[in-house]
Amino acid sequence: QVQFVESGGGLVQPGGSLRLSCAASGSFFSIYAMGWYRQAPGKQRELVAAVGSGRSTSYADSVKGRFTISRDNAKNTVYLQMNSLKPEDTAVYYCNALRGLNPMYDDWGQGTQVTVSS
Repeated sequence: QVQFVESGGGLVQPGGSLRLSCAASGSFFSIYAMGWYRQAPGKQRELVAAVGSGRSTSYADSVKGRFTISRDNAKNTVYLQMNSLKPEDTAVYYCNALRGLNPMYDDWGQGTQVTVSS
């Protein structure tokens, strides 16, 4: 059974930074692309960043130039460095393996809350 455990969220002022971590169980980690999603209140969950098995990366336009995704296969962990945070980045952030641009697994972790507010 796959499990994702997200951490690192919190309350930060606009312009601040946070680093999120997602620890994944299972032996699949190194062979699959991984993605960070977020869901704001009243909105659908959206993919904001992805990292391939070869460490190629892609980003949603809304976070490009501010967020950086990375992975450590030895630790089965994917990270999201978030800089220059804006109030519109406020959301619960989740990770999942990717099949194309879609989440691979139906079981999501509990997510980590990011709140950007002064």
